[in-house]
Amino acid sequence: MFEAKAIVQNDAGIHCRPSAVLVKEGSAYPGEILVKAESGTCTLTSALECIMLGLEKGAEVTIQVAGPDEENVCRRLVELFETHFDFPPQ
Repeated sequence: MFEAKAIVQNDAGIHCRPSAVLVKEGSAYPGEILVKAESGTCTLTSALECIMLGLEKGAEVTIQVAGPDEENVCRRLVELFETHFDFPPQ
């Protein structure tokens, strides 16, 4: 298992569109993914689950990945949680 921390950087937090991006990335992974925050835990298999964590800008999450290529997958998820999403991109 590989574990890393991330700080949410998106100004609006993790709302519908960022959570959809995270779930798309997470649901393609054949191993296990857990995202832990002060408000709870989710598996990145459901956008609603991710939204329900209520992650605002500055929130810290711990991402745990177990399975093939776990370190790279975990680092990619950290990168996504720390992205300044802008919809649509400008």
